[in-house]
Amino acid sequence: MFGISGGELFFIAIIALIVLGPERLPKVARMAGMWVRRARNQWDSVKDELERELAAEELKRSLHDAKSALQDTEQRIRDSGAEARREFEQMRASVREPDASADASAPTSDEAASDEPASPSKPQEGQGDEPRNA
Repeated sequence: MFGISGGELFFIAIIALIVLGPERLPKVARMAGMWVRRARNQWDSVKDELERELAAEELKRSLHDAKSALQDTEQRIRDSGAEARREFEQMRASVREPDASADASAPTSDEAASDEPASPSKPQEGQGDEPRNA
């Protein structure tokens, strides 16, 4: 335990018996045992309290890590949602633009009438009096 062998313990017991005497030695042994027991109990109490504090600190650390991971995940989800929303709005705008440009480029009834030849005397392409070169 403390590096004391059995022979040394026997020697200490003989010296204690000579110094204290046979009447007081049992009382002193009981008192020494009680103090050793109290010291062990105190040491165990301190050790248990220290282990509880370390476990609580570890629990707090893991809770903090989980909380930060959850916040990171939440932020990534929000960013993805915002990006999806932007892409959706771009798609919606691109779908609306061709409709608007198709409406703008489609001839109106006045424009359709102006596309027809104004005079029938003017020959259209390929309808002239000249022969074609084949």
